[in-house]
Amino acid sequence: MRHLIGIEDLTNEEIDNLIATAEDIIANPDKYAEVCKRKKLATLFYEPSTRTRLSFESAMIELGGSVIGFSEAQSSSAAKGESVADTAKVISCFADIMVMRHFKEGAPMVASLNSTIPVINAGDGGHNHPTQTLTDLLTIKREKGRLDNLVVGLCGDLKFGRTVHSLISAMARYKNVKFVLISPDELKIPDYIKHDVLERNGIEYIETASLEDAMPNIDILYMTRVQRERFFNEQDYIRLKDSYILTPEKLDNAKSDLAILHPLPRVNEISVAIDKDPRACYFRQVLNGKYIRMALIKFLLEAKNEG
Repeated sequence: MRHLIGIEDLTNEEIDNLIATAEDIIANPDKYAEVCKRKKLATLFYEPSTRTRLSFESAMIELGGSVIGFSEAQSSSAAKGESVADTAKVISCFADIMVMRHFKEGAPMVASLNSTIPVINAGDGGHNHPTQTLTDLLTIKREKGRLDNLVVGLCGDLKFGRTVHSLISAMARYKNVKFVLISPDELKIPDYIKHDVLERNGIEYIETASLEDAMPNIDILYMTRVQRERFFNEQDYIRLKDSYILTPEKLDNAKSDLAILHPLPRVNEISVAIDKDPRACYFRQVLNGKYIRMALIKFLLEAKNEG
C-alpha cells in the first residue's frame, strides 16, 4: 500500500511523473474525467482548511469520483474520544482513499499504519504538508521552467511553517538549489532541517533577518504568515506577526522574473497592491494545487490496484 505522509515517500522520478501528469491534466482535462468513476475520497479534517480540503474535493469530483468526510473534529467521533487508529480502520470500510489533516504531528502516519486504503497527509501540526509541496513544485516548474539552478528565499515563520519544511526537503534534491532563510531569531528554521537536510546534503544556505538585503539575489520568494495557532503565548504572536510585510517598494530591487509564492491564507504579509504584479503567483498556485492533487489521487489508486 502506497501512502503519502512526507515528501520523502516519493522518488524524484515519481515527483517528475506527477508534475508531468498534472500538466497533461491541465492540457487535456476530458481525458481524466472518469479516471476515478465509482471511487470515493474521504476527507478527514481535524483542523480548519479552505484550499487544501476544497482542492482535494474538487480534484476527486473532476476525476469522476465522489467525496465523503468531515471538516472539523467536533463533527466526528473524535469528539467522543475515538482514536486516529480506529477512525482509519472505520474509514477504510467506506472509502477507497483518504486524506487527513490533523493538529498532532504524526497522526497521518498512525492512520496509515491502521488503514487498508491509501492515506494522504494534508498537514500534521508544524511538521509536514507534502501535497502543498507538490503544489509548490508544480508552480515553480510552470513559472520558471525548471526545478534546478534556483535561489529560493523563504520568509516569515520558518519554525512552525510545515510548508517550508516540506519544500526545503523536496528542493534540496535538485541540482544547484540554494536557500536564503529570512526570519526573526524566534522563528528560525528548526535545527533538524538545517542539520539533517541542508548540511548533510551539502546544500548552500544563509540565514538573515533582512528581506530587503536578500531580495536582489533570489529567484523564488516564498512568503509565509506567522501562525497564531502554533503559538503558546499570545504576546509572542502579537510581537512577531508583522515581522515581514511585502509591499511594492520592497520589490524595487527584485528580479524582473521573480516568482512570489504563498501557501495561503494571507493575513497581511503580502500587500494586496502586489496582487496585480505579474510576479505574484499565489493564486495560480492555488489552481495548481487542484491539478497536482488530481495526479496524486490517480497515482495512489493505481498503485493500490497494482498491489
